Amino acid sequence: MSLLRVENLNIAFGASRVVQGVNLTLEARQKLALVGESGSGKTVTALSLLGLAEGAQVSGRVLFAGDAGEVDVLQLPPRQLAALRGQEIAMVFQEPMTALNPLFTVGEQIAEVLQLKMGVAARDAMEQAVALLAETGIPEPERRCKAYPHQLSGGQRQRAMIAMALACKPKLLIADEPTTALDVTVRQQILDLLTALQQKMGMAVLLITHDLNLVRRFADRVAVMERGVVVEQGTVAELFANPQHPYTQRLLASRPTRNVVDAVADAPPVVETRELQVRYAVPRSGWRGWFGKDSFVAVRSADLTLRAGQTLGIAGESGSGKTTLALAVLGLQPFGNEVRVLGQAWGAGTDADRALRRQIQVVFQDPFSSLSPRMTVEEIVGEGLSVHEPALPVTARRERVSVALQDVGLTEQQFPGLLQRYPHQFSGGQRQRIAIARALIVQPRVLVLDEPTSALDVTMAQQILELLQRLQAELGLAYLLITHDIGVIRAMAHHVLVMKDGEIVEQGPLQTVLDAPQQAYTRTLLAASE
Repeated sequence: MSLLRVENLNIAFGASRVVQGVNLTLEARQKLALVGESGSGKTVTALSLLGLAEGAQVSGRVLFAGDAGEVDVLQLPPRQLAALRGQEIAMVFQEPMTALNPLFTVGEQIAEVLQLKMGVAARDAMEQAVALLAETGIPEPERRCKAYPHQLSGGQRQRAMIAMALACKPKLLIADEPTTALDVTVRQQILDLLTALQQKMGMAVLLITHDLNLVRRFADRVAVMERGVVVEQGTVAELFANPQHPYTQRLLASRPTRNVVDAVADAPPVVETRELQVRYAVPRSGWRGWFGKDSFVAVRSADLTLRAGQTLGIAGESGSGKTTLALAVLGLQPFGNEVRVLGQAWGAGTDADRALRRQIQVVFQDPFSSLSPRMTVEEIVGEGLSVHEPALPVTARRERVSVALQDVGLTEQQFPGLLQRYPHQFSGGQRQRIAIARALIVQPRVLVLDEPTSALDVTMAQQILELLQRLQAELGLAYLLITHDIGVIRAMAHHVLVMKDGEIVEQGPLQTVLDAPQQAYTRTLLAASE
């Protein structure tokens, strides 16, 4: 008897059918990867296995061989379904910062699962929570147990989510994009952790992902979804060696490709930092905290130069200081020593800083959280004009918004009523195009790109990179590109800067740094990305 059998699964929201006739089989101790682009139906399929697809009409059968024998999950009454969740089938969600409760410590949230599901006493539950965190490899588990989610790094939060999911030793773990927002070395650590725990506990894993490299290293079998239909499935070795379906072939071929204009060596600098330092105040432990605070150096002695029309790629793990460095360059983070944008330092006065801010704009990692859900596309994209050109007539502003959207590939012909739509009505890649249009509408000279493709699947990421390459060639933009994806660095950057623990450990031309790295840390990053 298979651990999980999905038979003719159909899912619809109103009149829209999003999953059609899905059949999957998962054996005990097996690792199955469900792969596809955003909108392919893979996540809603996974959610339906636990009755979590809210508002959906679900038909078919989901047969699970649990402690009570084989049951159809879709037919279970609410109380039995609640007992199944977490105890026999557990789930790790994509973004732990939104999945974890910000009002409770990590330890309290793990202990709650043990108390509710296993009937463990409160004191024993907290001790077991510490042990579970230790098992996931979190350093200082007793201290981390008392920490709130925002006090942990991305990798630590994901480990805490895994500890919570494994608290009841489930037979099946559903992992929904568990490494998407993590850097390459932490991604590999989470992958190794899941493999080790899966082998130790003898559980099966259903991995939902668009990361094909992750699938190659982790899964035993793989199923490929396109527009709600499983178009191909088989062993990982078979599918990667000889994909049969055109969609699978296209996914495997979707890798970042380099198509950038050669850098001009003597182009004028547009961003310069000299001995840049960023410090944060942190509380002292014990009674000493009554009398003052210590400081944590997030960035120390950073020197960089970004020239017109060039891309400077900044690589490093989470916590290396690369985003803090970018915030200082944007004038959004207090810093020490010197930052110059187009030859002008921040802090020259409100009017001067506002004029300078027009020249340097930012595109954030997650377009869903960086775009206001209460504003229309016209309001979002045109917001910069209301600040920098407040006297511009409404009709002229609307024309500028339409042109900016056309520049990033969004038109009224494709999306009727485009200007009056809201962000939730677009896919992830389309939302990122809106975010780029918002940055470009004030005609900046520099774009700071903070992980612009890490929240996107491979085909959408490739489209965004092609768009950024085209815009740089047409507009002569300079990019400060922050990413943990070495493939994106290779496709986009002219120069590379590698950060570790707040310091620049290596920098130089792309070929020099990536093809002949001098530092062991750089070699580790490159090895983790292969």
